[in-house]
Amino acid sequence: MRPLAEILRPQMLDEYIGQKHLVSKGAILRNAIDKGVIPSMILWGPPGVGKTTLANIIANTLLMPFYSLSAINSGVKDVRDVVDKAKQHGGNCILFIDEIHRFSKSQQDSLLGAVEKGIVTLIGATTENPSFEVISPLLSRCQVYVLKPLEKDDLAVLINKAKDYIEKTERCTVNIRQTEALMRISGGDARKLLNAIEVVCSQFLSGGAQQSVVIDITNEAVSKIIQQNLSMYDKKGENHYDIISAFIKSMRGSDPNAAVYWLARMIDSGEDPLFIARRMLILASEDIGNANPNALLLANTCFDAVNKIGYPECRIILSQTAVYLATSKKSNASYMAIDSALAEVKNSGDLPVPMHIRNAPTKLMKQLGYGDNYKYAHDYAGNFVQQQFLPDQLQGKIFYNPSDNEKENKIRADLRQKWSGIYNY
Repeated sequence: MRPLAEILRPQMLDEYIGQKHLVSKGAILRNAIDKGVIPSMILWGPPGVGKTTLANIIANTLLMPFYSLSAINSGVKDVRDVVDKAKQHGGNCILFIDEIHRFSKSQQDSLLGAVEKGIVTLIGATTENPSFEVISPLLSRCQVYVLKPLEKDDLAVLINKAKDYIEKTERCTVNIRQTEALMRISGGDARKLLNAIEVVCSQFLSGGAQQSVVIDITNEAVSKIIQQNLSMYDKKGENHYDIISAFIKSMRGSDPNAAVYWLARMIDSGEDPLFIARRMLILASEDIGNANPNALLLANTCFDAVNKIGYPECRIILSQTAVYLATSKKSNASYMAIDSALAEVKNSGDLPVPMHIRNAPTKLMKQLGYGDNYKYAHDYAGNFVQQQFLPDQLQGKIFYNPSDNEKENKIRADLRQKWSGIYNY
């Protein structure tokens, strides 16, 4: 049986819900579609906001042959097969690649020639920032369109569409008493919303459709039923952000057992391993920092290894790194330092660089005093000499305050000795 989300998938632009900044009358993408000439593009946005639907609608509207690949189970050979077919149609074809961020560099390279020559019009869909996940040569040949989570009014339209369809096909009555729980669960994701409605209604219709069945959708009923049917509802999507949050907080809280459990939950649901590795790389600097600088090195190595190996073997590397980060000493001092410095920049503006540490590449600059009295650290014992590096207005202000751990206590002691009388360490 086809899922409700697939059944209610819009076929025309006028049926499309959300993304008014792109597809409403006069909007940038709508204008291109109406003119019948669209660029290769990357559709960037969270799950369930209409990326695949929009690609299908564009192909239907422009009557262009449509080829679809998923980056999860397609490779260079599949791309070349589509390009060969596109050549037979004179090049007027759309190639849609879902989750294009999962394509390797070589796989993305295989698209370049066909996109540049116009053999295919590429539409890539991604939930990840294309600036980081799509190679520069391909990105430069594509227009990036940002899709937003659906708004409350959009979700309300979807709820009513689902209600009308279920009443018509199941010959029942659906009363939408409350919508807050449905909208909260959806998180702006149309697919999750429709999956939730389908699961809730199926509980009332499990004995077969009857004309007398009345379905009352309330916040309490939705919360109870969805919790009982979480894996059926959306194994790969539901709790995505809650689980990654639990994973990060378990490592921050130095609990390797919980960290490995939440890691296993993500692996079991098919989470992108690079997403997991990227989050650990951030944590290594944000929450461990100079308490254990090796954490950042290991996390970076983990990211590279996962990128090369992939599932299923990369689960071992992810686990090793998660355990290491969870059991490591913690410090957020560097993280707090840059945020404190950024706040100061916003507060005090562009303060002048002290003259003695300015660059003096020309004779005139030297005559104006640029670089005067600069002390070259390596000319002094211990390769250090006290001198002013901050603007005059910020002299003595501390941004980096080492945390209380073995490594940073040594850093604090060294700073106290070197900067006595300047910084109050």
